[in-house]
Amino acid sequence: MTAPTTFSTALVNETATANLMADLALLIGPGDVITLSGDLGAGKTAAARAMIRYLASDDTIEVPSPTFTLAQQYDLPPYPLLHADLYRIADPGELEEIGLAPLPEATVALIEWPERAPDALPADRIDIAFSHRPALGSTARAAEITGYGKAAAQVARLAALRQFLDEADYLDAKRQRMAGDASTRSYARLIRSDGSFILMNAPKRPDGPAIYDGKSYSAAVHLAEDVKPFVAIAHGLRDHGFSAPAIHHADLETGFLITEDFGSEGFVSGTPPAPIPERYQVATDMLAALHQQSLPDTLPLAPHLTYAIPGFDTDALLVELGLMLEWYLPDRNVEPSSALRAEFETMWRELLAKPAAAPKTWVLRDFHSPNLIWLDQRHDTGKVGVIDFQDTVLGPATYDLVSLLQDARVDVPESLELAMLTRYMKARLGSGQPFDPAGFAELYAIMSAQRNTRLLGTFARLNRRDGKPHYLRHQPRIWTYLTRSLPHPTLSALRTWYETHVPPPAA
Repeated sequence: MTAPTTFSTALVNETATANLMADLALLIGPGDVITLSGDLGAGKTAAARAMIRYLASDDTIEVPSPTFTLAQQYDLPPYPLLHADLYRIADPGELEEIGLAPLPEATVALIEWPERAPDALPADRIDIAFSHRPALGSTARAAEITGYGKAAAQVARLAALRQFLDEADYLDAKRQRMAGDASTRSYARLIRSDGSFILMNAPKRPDGPAIYDGKSYSAAVHLAEDVKPFVAIAHGLRDHGFSAPAIHHADLETGFLITEDFGSEGFVSGTPPAPIPERYQVATDMLAALHQQSLPDTLPLAPHLTYAIPGFDTDALLVELGLMLEWYLPDRNVEPSSALRAEFETMWRELLAKPAAAPKTWVLRDFHSPNLIWLDQRHDTGKVGVIDFQDTVLGPATYDLVSLLQDARVDVPESLELAMLTRYMKARLGSGQPFDPAGFAELYAIMSAQRNTRLLGTFARLNRRDGKPHYLRHQPRIWTYLTRSLPHPTLSALRTWYETHVPPPAA
């Protein structure tokens, strides 16, 4: 059984309490239980209110004490949250009547006065005990945070995060919640008098069990499992004249970073969001400029430490493609037989021989609108701020162009895709370096089919394994992109196989 983990901290005022709760919010997720104990007026409700407002990204949202209602439900952007007060509970049996026994699934629970029903609390939980500290001032409090069971690791990480922020002199900065992504990373804005910065929480974590020849999925396909690739590639991009965030503070072992804040000016606008063509032009130019450079495959990371960029080899691409067989087809009521799996792999292995033989460059991997920030004050391709590149591999130049022009989250009109593809080819032809337009078009079709096949499976997995159903809404768009690439002559056999065996996504 995991031993509890405890640390204590002084909170000089309600702002310090709000910062503590924001830091904790960065590390928790649906299903977590946080109890808040202490005497009357010790700050339990203030702490709960601070966390709810942080998660809502709204400092004005009304958060009443649930003393009389006993429980209050909040549908917050990252997940539902239940705020409960057990002060008026006389018998633990009453918890079932108010919907607290058992606690609702996929919900964060904030529970005040937990000592009123100790036997109803889960073994895995975070306890925060508040107490007055008049010696530090009339509004000062102390908090003792204890993690039990699985939550012991969360509390240990919270202590490490607080130490990192203190040493970097950001402990008193105002926190603003930022939306997360499909990974295990989480982010917050840190606002001080000298500007705004980004806090990244990137815990070491493989993506899935070791079922791919003894490797996790992330290891098999060369996804970053810690923060070191991000740091190395950020420095590499900046050294070659591209706009990656400057890294102000880094703890490579714990996975905490404080970086430059590029703001939030994007590459899409409107409702529903649509590409801003002029900005897509500059992003296309940036890729052409990147692919014309001679780029190293090993980068300095720290004194006496380097990072070798992995190759986007055929085996990695095949593991990605396997997500269609493992997750997407079963979702569409197709259980692929051994023979069908063998046909799929044989076709793809033959197709992937072409990108394997092509010249290699840095493939940033997720070069699309959610990860691009428009930096209007900069010049030329420096206007493209890139914020997601920790999964960079060495592979074909076509991959990132597919990511941009077949954006998984935004409808890119085919006319814009073709215009940008032509623009890219003209830039490469005009560089004076060898460039084969027909060969590039063939590789573009292959990597489009590969990426979109993988995404159909990825989004099915995010829904079923990770409880993120909102990704399913992107599958029809992915299908549209896939059907754009399949008519290329080099994909004729694959197109026939998909028409026979791969149903379209649900509307």
